[in-house]
Amino acid sequence: MRQCQKCGKGPKMGGTRILLRGHYNPTNWLQKKPNLQKTRLADGTRSLICTQCQRTLVKKPR
Repeated sequence: MRQCQKCGKGPKMGGTRILLRGHYNPTNWLQKKPNLQKTRLADGTRSLICTQCQRTLVKKPR
């Protein structure tokens, strides 16, 4: 299972409900996957990190 090495974010199951003539149509569940990128960290190691964690690594501290 692919997941973020920093925050542990992994795939989640999610479904949709489509309203059709007053009744909800059951639809299949889909697996929502995080946007993982190979990134080189400050200590020189490479790891899979989600884009939200990647943005916070680049962000300047206040």
